Amino acid sequence: MLVLAGIVVLHITTIILLLVATIDNAWWFTETEYTDLWGRWEFINLDWHYSELKKYTGVQPDFLQSVQATSVLACVFTILALFVFVGQLFTLPKGQRFLFTGILQLIACLCIMTAASIYTAQLHTTDKKGGYGHCYILAWISFVLTLFLTITYVVLRKRSE
Repeated sequence: MLVLAGIVVLHITTIILLLVATIDNAWWFTETEYTDLWGRWEFINLDWHYSELKKYTGVQPDFLQSVQATSVLACVFTILALFVFVGQLFTLPKGQRFLFTGILQLIACLCIMTAASIYTAQLHTTDKKGGYGHCYILAWISFVLTLFLTITYVVLRKRSE
């Protein structure tokens, strides 16, 4: 029972980290600018101003939209996996539990890995100043946690048979 409670806490923590990584405004930052997946915050005249991401031209908007979509999908699949986990816990017999939950977690894991990888490889590659923000780091931490949860669900399924 303690193991299941720990899994639920870890799963909720992962959901929170993914939501913060997707919503908050610090994927890339400089001294006067914070950029997220949806817009840019610039510090002008002692005030923060929001603007659309117009900087990306050519092929880059497609990459940005891919990062946005896969980040949102990772959140959706992780939340869905939590509901499926709770449902499977009380409805399926031992040996059949957690397989679908593990599959949903694996999809979420691949989505967040794809988002962070595309962001790393395609966006801000020519910027001389700035660095990756805490949301970018949270995305990679979320990847590790979702991978760990995927492995945990597979092990729990095998252990209960």
